[in-house]
Amino acid sequence: MKPIWIIAKRELNAFFDSLIAYILIIVFLGISGFFSWLYGSDIFFSGQASLQPFFSIAYWTLFFFIPAITMRMLAEEKKTGTIELLLTKSVTDWQVVMGKFTATLLLIIITLAFTLPYYITVSSIGPIDHGAVWCGYLGMIFMSMALISIGLFSSSITNNQIVSFLLSLFIGVFFLIIFDVLANNFTGNFGQLLSYMSLSTHYDSISRGVIDTKDLIYFLSITFGGLILAESVLSRRNIVE
Repeated sequence: MKPIWIIAKRELNAFFDSLIAYILIIVFLGISGFFSWLYGSDIFFSGQASLQPFFSIAYWTLFFFIPAITMRMLAEEKKTGTIELLLTKSVTDWQVVMGKFTATLLLIIITLAFTLPYYITVSSIGPIDHGAVWCGYLGMIFMSMALISIGLFSSSITNNQIVSFLLSLFIGVFFLIIFDVLANNFTGNFGQLLSYMSLSTHYDSISRGVIDTKDLIYFLSITFGGLILAESVLSRRNIVE
């Protein structure tokens, strides 16, 4: 556990030292705040105290932001050769992947924490479903975990950051859009399977305040699946070399 935390702290410090963290937080707050409070889904005129407009905007904002963050996590280290130095230390491939995953997840959680004033402001406007709000944040975190693992896998199979970014988006589109669209065009067991594979189905369920075991299993399965694939790519690379 200690090596994972050491790597996570190193990556988190790198985020703030290179201004990536500040840019992410400012741009995320700017986009989510503008579309939640001023344009389109104006919370003040929605007629009810709810953060659902914010969660809808943040959902798509993180879809693009997370691949942009993870695209350099392994690809850049492979390109510069620093991954070789890191893997010669007394750490395993799994610890490297988990350390980078933890750092990225912490950055996302810190970013979401800066939106808590939205929650305080809306709750002062009128009665708000506090359970739905916290479940909305929980859904954002679970979705982020899945997207981070996909991003790390994409970053592990190439040393080109742009390729990693595009591949991560491509895979993410299937889970966020394609499976959902296909599920609406099929019935029976196959349609149910496609619906289950859709990330938006499980995110919507949690964000409405319903925490179901199948939703948790879904997110954890994608998360660990992506991390295991990333670790296996690093391991196979070491064997080849």
